[in-house]
Amino acid sequence: MSSTASNHATISVATIVSESARRQGGKIALIVGDEKVSYAELWDQIRAYAGGLRSQGVGRGDRVAILIPNVADFPRAYYAILAIGATVVPIHALLSADEIEYVLRDSGAHTIVIHAGLLAAGARGAAQAGVPVLSVAEAKGNGTQLRLEDVAAEASPIDGVTPTDPGDTATILYTSGTTGTPKGAEGSHFSLVEQVNALLVSTFDLRAGDTILGTLPLFHTFGQTCVLNAGLRTGATIVLVPKFDGDTALALLNKHEIDVFFGVPTMYIALLDAATRNQERPRRMRYAVSGGASIPQAIIERFKDVFDVDIHEGYGLTETSPVATFNHVGTAPHPGSIGTPIWGVDVEIARSDLEEAIELLPRGELGELVIRGHNIMKGYLNRPEATDAAIVDGWFRTGDLGIKDHDDYIRILDRKKDLIIRNGYNVYPREVEEVLSRHPEIVAVAVFGIPDEIHGQEVAAVVIRVHGATVTAEDIIEYAKERIALYKYPRSVEFVDAFPLNASGKVLKRELSARFAEGLPLNA
Repeated sequence: MSSTASNHATISVATIVSESARRQGGKIALIVGDEKVSYAELWDQIRAYAGGLRSQGVGRGDRVAILIPNVADFPRAYYAILAIGATVVPIHALLSADEIEYVLRDSGAHTIVIHAGLLAAGARGAAQAGVPVLSVAEAKGNGTQLRLEDVAAEASPIDGVTPTDPGDTATILYTSGTTGTPKGAEGSHFSLVEQVNALLVSTFDLRAGDTILGTLPLFHTFGQTCVLNAGLRTGATIVLVPKFDGDTALALLNKHEIDVFFGVPTMYIALLDAATRNQERPRRMRYAVSGGASIPQAIIERFKDVFDVDIHEGYGLTETSPVATFNHVGTAPHPGSIGTPIWGVDVEIARSDLEEAIELLPRGELGELVIRGHNIMKGYLNRPEATDAAIVDGWFRTGDLGIKDHDDYIRILDRKKDLIIRNGYNVYPREVEEVLSRHPEIVAVAVFGIPDEIHGQEVAAVVIRVHGATVTAEDIIEYAKERIALYKYPRSVEFVDAFPLNASGKVLKRELSARFAEGLPLNA
């Protein structure tokens, strides 16, 4: 990377805030609890943090990690790093010290900024990696860490955004690592800015003046791009929620008269549960977006009945910035579909059994979703072989199986690795989940395969029941047998109070499957 940007092209994600502050500085950008921050105040705070980071030797091209929950210090630090031309490495707030050490070493982080509430694991992981720590929101004078607020107060704030080339790396986001050690996906300034432009021009129904409930974790690509970057670019007010639960979210929907809600399926399930228990409905919500995992159609229908709002479903991955397809603004959502490709992005179906090349399939045939366009990552940091395996002939291989119809709408069947093969027949867990989700005494369900000596794999289901429900495993098995093919229905059903979730709210099926197969308690 050159030490200065070219003089013919420059772009930076940090301009999202600087431009919005210039145009509507007095408007409220963020609300966290009782704290309200205007666009002008936010940009001044970002400039100050950027000056503080620069005084600690951080410059263009350096990598700075941040370990901060959904509070105002996340955008302050995030955009401050980008504003001086450095690369931001967001870290999941639930990682252990050893996992934090791994990310810091793998990314080659220069410094890490850690929220006071996460210092226990964060500072330990940083010490193990030998990476300097700057804390935020830590009480002044306790002497444990150098505070970013203090170094910012003593330094000169930056004047403006450091020019960067469009292809410069803006973020390194680590994948969940379900198939090995986590990999750092490099997102360029161009990909992230162009993603926001495409989302606001023709994809989302986001409007200047909207109030958005920010429950999605900002260290995850969904929250960063769709809530933070898109929300601040359009001039919305974002109400940040440090820790999600259904009751809190429902209360904030009404307190702040939220217009727009972004969530993963487990969040929608929790909201429905809270609304049922509290007999309360949001007064103003206009628009709802779901992503991160497939949402059962039964949940979409219940949400419409209870909240009188359609859920618009989309699809994407960390490696695609993230949105690749969506049920676009201006058209009624197609339940059960992840929509059509967004502007400037191609999404097709390819042979899933052909690894070394991309062979596209005709409409209506089942295969692997492949994506190309402005949203694709630069690659996996320091992993050329993994990058070459993921991006073939210019197409990113998603690992998801689906079908594309003649109107360009795409339906996801399942992950390739989650496919259950029973007696040689393919069973798609999502198809079984869709059926079971319609049972009136089931809140949520996860279906997966477990090893079986006779059939190769057997279908298993783990279920969360409606509070007070008495439905039995035998009842659920009979319910499924009546509604799907005999080779698809679950032979084993267990009940849990809650699913294990990762930091972005996805159900950890592999953990459930492993515990189920080993006969261990599923609620542990």
